[in-house]
Amino acid sequence: MLLRRLREAIEEMAERRKKKKTEKEKMKRRSRKYGQAQLKHSRRGIKSTFLAVCCLFLLVLAFSASYITRGDVGLLIGVVGLSALALAVVGLKNAIQGFKEREKNYVTCKVGAALNGLFLLGLIAIFLRGLF
Repeated sequence: MLLRRLREAIEEMAERRKKKKTEKEKMKRRSRKYGQAQLKHSRRGIKSTFLAVCCLFLLVLAFSASYITRGDVGLLIGVVGLSALALAVVGLKNAIQGFKEREKNYVTCKVGAALNGLFLLGLIAIFLRGLF
């Protein structure tokens, strides 16, 4: 009697495992289009986009501090601006290197390159305006 219950429990567990495996295979087949696996995002592209968001945060922080103090900002805001410039340069570099990764989705690389390029041009314009 005990052996029969044990055997039934083992068969039930094996059946659950088999069912779970078939469900997993079904989910894998659904995520593909015409038998091809979905592409993952480029790691460097994700880093580039993250750096662009960090640069945007620093710029908003610097502009809001400058607005609140009515333009009377100290050296700290200049350091924040230079760090935002450095983040934009590193982000643009990561985006360009992200295009070299094989068999990846390059949407994040494109977004990161565009945002970091715009921030870089904007910050260079601000610094050149400050010089003249």
